Amino acid sequence: MSRPAESPTPEEISPVFRLSDKTTLFPVIHESGDFSVAIRRFLLHHSFDCLAVPLPPSFAEAVEQAILQLPSVSIVLQRETAIPTVASWTPPAETRDDDEQPEFFTRAASYVPVEPCQPVIAALRAAMEERIPRVFIDLETDHFECHTAVYPDPYSLKHTTPEAFAAAILPAIPPPPGEQAYARIQTMAHRLHELEQRYNSILCLCSLTDWPWIRKAYQDRLPPVTDDQVEPVETFAVTPETLHFMMGELPYITGLYERARAELESDENLSIDGVKTMLLATRDEYREDLGSRARKITPKLLKTYFQYVRNLTLIQKHLTPSLYTLISAAQQIAGDLFAVQLADVAQQYGYPPLDGVPPLRMGINKAALPDGTFYGMKTRLPGQTRLWCTLKLTPKPPQLQQQDWQSRWNPFRQCSWPPEDLAIEKFRTHIKDSAIALMGADLARSEKFTTSLKDGLDMRETLRNWHSGELYVRINPPARGNLDCVIMLFDSPADPRTYPWRVTWHAEHHDESTLSLFATDYRSSMQGPGIGMATYGGAMFLFPPRPIPDIWRSRHFDHADTLEERLIMAACHYSREKHIAMLSPLPPGLAWKKIAQRYGKKLIHLPLSRFSQETIEKLRVFHVLNGTSVRSYAAHFIRKG
Repeated sequence: MSRPAESPTPEEISPVFRLSDKTTLFPVIHESGDFSVAIRRFLLHHSFDCLAVPLPPSFAEAVEQAILQLPSVSIVLQRETAIPTVASWTPPAETRDDDEQPEFFTRAASYVPVEPCQPVIAALRAAMEERIPRVFIDLETDHFECHTAVYPDPYSLKHTTPEAFAAAILPAIPPPPGEQAYARIQTMAHRLHELEQRYNSILCLCSLTDWPWIRKAYQDRLPPVTDDQVEPVETFAVTPETLHFMMGELPYITGLYERARAELESDENLSIDGVKTMLLATRDEYREDLGSRARKITPKLLKTYFQYVRNLTLIQKHLTPSLYTLISAAQQIAGDLFAVQLADVAQQYGYPPLDGVPPLRMGINKAALPDGTFYGMKTRLPGQTRLWCTLKLTPKPPQLQQQDWQSRWNPFRQCSWPPEDLAIEKFRTHIKDSAIALMGADLARSEKFTTSLKDGLDMRETLRNWHSGELYVRINPPARGNLDCVIMLFDSPADPRTYPWRVTWHAEHHDESTLSLFATDYRSSMQGPGIGMATYGGAMFLFPPRPIPDIWRSRHFDHADTLEERLIMAACHYSREKHIAMLSPLPPGLAWKKIAQRYGKKLIHLPLSRFSQETIEKLRVFHVLNGTSVRSYAAHFIRKG
């Protein structure tokens, strides 16, 4: 029984998509969220009494049952009886291990991915809700030939119509690739003629590359091709960690489309706005996971990140960024840890897999079935040609592995990592030079200009004496005295429970300082075998280096009430100069000044806000190695940022 419906007039639907007065042929790019939105809107804004889709009839019942289970995604799979002769892709010889052999699949299967961002699935879902009859018109093929293509970015639909999009691509669409493609097109065109005997208004979906050839086959009225004998279809769930190999869009963004559908929100711009939402979710999880060790992901940093992503995307001739672009930019802008967190968030779909359905693990054009067999996989709805790239990211070690590394730690052997030593010593020198400049600023004076500008025009004094018509110049005499001690307080007031590790390290060579510090426990964040990570709370540097007792065990400073006071007392006690440079968030309070006066010293304060917060956060994180032998491989495990 056909559902009576009034046939839309030619003015309502563009002639570009009309095959006849009864049939509209709508080309789509499979695996595209933007086309899913476009086809759903087109289907609901016009009146149709039949939906024809480019899938074989053998998939019809299982696909529609799987659609009823959305948002839980699944795969409807059909095994092939023919033995494939094509091997899967293998890395080039220069990048492949000697014992790594090419993969040859003796079994193959074709499948339909049932997920929200497939235009065909979105159209079937809308038609089922509107009680519109659905017909599967593709040819039954035992050995399916999958052909992807390179398309313009579907985001163009936000600024143009589907008709203009398809017409612009039409001159570049190649002929069908192979005899099976011709046979499928011929069969779909013939079945559209048959449907016109039963329905008055038909909407047919097809791939953009098949669109002009289905139109030609429809006009030529070619006979159909005989269907192959095929195996029955099976439905499988997909393990959450392998969803990105099956979905067209990122799993996180696909979940946003489904959430917008459930909450009746707009999903018009989720292909771009979803990226922003994903970055903010990544930032929240990054902060929660790392706590005080997390780098500050400020709005300014995010602005720089998005500008960089935009530029990379345009260089690649796209409008929306790929996952590789997003993670690569995150690694370079915000550090390796943030990039790893982004990769994890991008794989979070947000909806559980199907209950009671056996799960399979997807890979690149392959899958591991629940019985342990491997199949070469070919999608029945191929979209853009995907380019898989490799990006080196070191994930956070599992908790069990960290515990194993902790148990193997030798408490009698520890040392620093030289690259971090060099960085903190350079910063110490910069703090020292800045403090010496402040000491000299107290001796600056102004005098009337005579024959030389000296150290430059003193604008303040010149304006103050503007009525006299005299110019004043500034004289900055060299600073008197020197500095041999620098105190850095990164977190003040410091909670002793946050910084339980306190130690005094002596210099390994004459270019290093004697260092006393309090920091987080490096054993609670193991990065590799014999490699722990800690965060400075505060530190004292003595340069030139000299041997001193451990200030944290010395009874001379037991009357200190806080960690900061103990550092200041030790600095005043062991410094040979009158002035001590202090880097801290706030100026020294009365208690700290009294400590310095008791030792006859003076604190030269430099505010922490004077320096780049990004630089400060990088310097605060350092690594502790379990012996100098660990330095030979530490760079493999240490992630900066």
